[in-house]
Amino acid sequence: MSLRPSTRIAANLLQRPRSLRTPALTLTSARTYSADAAPAPPLLQKLKADLKTAMRAKDAARLSVLRAALSATLNASKTSTPITTDAGLVSLLRKQARASAEARDEFASAGREDLVAKEAAQIAVLEEYVAGSGVEELGGEALKELVRGVVAGLGEEKPRMGDVMKALLAAGGPLDGKNVEKVELARVVKEVTGA
Repeated sequence: MSLRPSTRIAANLLQRPRSLRTPALTLTSARTYSADAAPAPPLLQKLKADLKTAMRAKDAARLSVLRAALSATLNASKTSTPITTDAGLVSLLRKQARASAEARDEFASAGREDLVAKEAAQIAVLEEYVAGSGVEELGGEALKELVRGVVAGLGEEKPRMGDVMKALLAAGGPLDGKNVEKVELARVVKEVTGA
């Protein structure tokens, strides 16, 4: 059996108008994955690059931390509040450090020194990335002064706590790009406003 079409079939195909022939492939819609998205935060790019380095070096503690951080950012990207800034990423790393510190304390009380050492190594890696992030951290008196300035700027005699928090955390606001624990911020706002 021959795989070539007969001359009669080939002649019929050539006699058809061009519109009835098999249409050429046309791309009517193409997916662009990165063209519409904002560029990744620099710290996230550093984490991805360091993941490859940690794999090559077989650094288990660093590899574990980086995989967990990248997994958390991927999960956050699927929610309504994705991590788009270094400040958000630093906040995530601090949260992971707190969880590791709690786990370390639990392991210490259970007498599991091997797991205590593992968690301590992970905390050291997390703190290294937080320290090297370049994200400004506010706390204590500097935060109180900033909140007082926003309260004075609102001009109300006794502003509501929600209005002050909204003004502080708004995009382009005084805390934009700075790392602040929201629990501490709420406590300071409550203290300043007298709520």
